Amino acid sequence: MNTLHFTAEATSNGIVERDFTVNGIPGVLWSPESGADRAALVLMGHGGGNHKKHPAMAGRARLLVNGCGFHVAVIDAPGHGDRPHTEHDEAEIAALFAARAAGEPESPIVVRYNDHLAKLAVPEYRALLDALQKLPAIGIDGPVGFWGINMGTAIGVPFVAAEPRITAAVFGQHWPDVLAEKAKHITVPIEFDLQWDDEHISREEGLALFDAFASTEKSLHVNSGKHKELPRFEADSAVRFFARHLVSAVTSLA
Repeated sequence: MNTLHFTAEATSNGIVERDFTVNGIPGVLWSPESGADRAALVLMGHGGGNHKKHPAMAGRARLLVNGCGFHVAVIDAPGHGDRPHTEHDEAEIAALFAARAAGEPESPIVVRYNDHLAKLAVPEYRALLDALQKLPAIGIDGPVGFWGINMGTAIGVPFVAAEPRITAAVFGQHWPDVLAEKAKHITVPIEFDLQWDDEHISREEGLALFDAFASTEKSLHVNSGKHKELPRFEADSAVRFFARHLVSAVTSLA
């Protein structure tokens, strides 16, 4: 149970990309071509409406693999990517589009739908971590990080709150509804991204979620711009954050 089945492999620019399934759920694992021995692992969560190989996921993976020698993995969230839509998915998506067309707030629908998806995805991510830690190049005692923005935060916060194996996380751009209570149980180092002019998530809502984390080490990265204008340099910052917290942990295990 919880075993990876690799279905495809490709190598490019020093990175090995392997498609897999775990318990029937499709995902992708990026690793250094050199075959990193006992390297750290970063799990990622993609944004709403996207998928495991969205350019944001592939780009972040390249930065982590080439810059730090890490392994990076992500799975399609329920109802996304190569996974089928349920009637519930279709109804929520239709409600979201209707709200947009009417100029009504999206947040009640997105928060509700993302909470539903998170309840399904959290056990899937825990099963994924179980399976990945069976690989010799990762192992059961190596450091593990999580990186997810938007819907990736909606899934990642309850996942990290429930999973003691995660040692550092990058979150951002989500409402505090539902997540704030779970964030109170997270004590690992956190980096949090917030768009100051977000047209969907108010400054007060973003700050409330950041404030809810119980971590003694947490940093808030605020940039001007709307929801989809998160600067690309925040990805470089996230990589440096993971390097600080995961590379030293790998070295201590050597």
